[in-house]
Amino acid sequence: MTITSPPVAVGRGAPPRRRSRRGLAGWGFTGPFLAVFALVFLAPIAYSIYLSLFQNRLIGGNTFVGLDHYQEAFRDPKFWSGFGRVALFLAVQVPVMLGIALLAALALDSGRLYGKSFFRITVFLPYAVPAVVATLMWEFLYGSRFGLVGDIERAFDVSLPDPLSPSYVLAGIGNIVTWEFVGYNMLIFYSALRVVPHSLYEAAEIDGAGQWRVITAIKLPAIRGALVIATIFSIIGSFQLFSEPAILKTPAPNAITTYYTPNYYTYTLSFSGQQQNYAATVAIIMGVITMIIAYAFQLRGMRREA
Repeated sequence: MTITSPPVAVGRGAPPRRRSRRGLAGWGFTGPFLAVFALVFLAPIAYSIYLSLFQNRLIGGNTFVGLDHYQEAFRDPKFWSGFGRVALFLAVQVPVMLGIALLAALALDSGRLYGKSFFRITVFLPYAVPAVVATLMWEFLYGSRFGLVGDIERAFDVSLPDPLSPSYVLAGIGNIVTWEFVGYNMLIFYSALRVVPHSLYEAAEIDGAGQWRVITAIKLPAIRGALVIATIFSIIGSFQLFSEPAILKTPAPNAITTYYTPNYYTYTLSFSGQQQNYAATVAIIMGVITMIIAYAFQLRGMRREA
């Protein structure tokens, strides 16, 4: 009688040596990125946390103070004044900017706009202007002596609100930021609209749906993910507001204080007040707050999409 041994299962995976080579090749591709990421992102964060826990004193040198700086920051009226200002800026400027960008994207996607390529480039072009250059340009336009505001006042013999006054400078900064980033967000929305299947539009046309019904029932739900991404980027950018107040500080010294925004407050503490340890603390707190708010909004957007 012949005894036949049972068949041996042959694995479909690659041999261990080949798989190890593939793993090394993968690390070879991702290694440079991880090294740069650790050097320019993780290392500064770690060093900022280290600075926030110490205090460099004339007597005693670098002394460990624990969470004393954090307790001081939470009791600092200047910090909360700047935070409240950027929160107001976020609540007003971001919806206005995203609303204009959405209207522009819907107009470009409607198919009824002549010169679509020209308008797309025109709306996007301000984003190519650096923030410093854009602020200097608007500073000239806001000027009451040589700018556009002054020319209108002299031409029509009227008195207009000064965009660089304490009451209106935040609105003036909001106008600059809106002018800069409407095109960027418009491009995000327009790109999302271009991938919506045309079969949905054909089905809506057969059902007799009008343009407004197509927008509310097809286009807006289809680009909900793009709306969430653009909003998160705008939230992060609002809390990082720095260039515009720093540039407008010279022509509007009475309107913009050294703690006008948390980022500008951090800059002033570090380079003018020589308080690098406390400045690092303010930066860490703002980073955590921004991360929490952005994550909460992202989580809410994901739940709605689901």
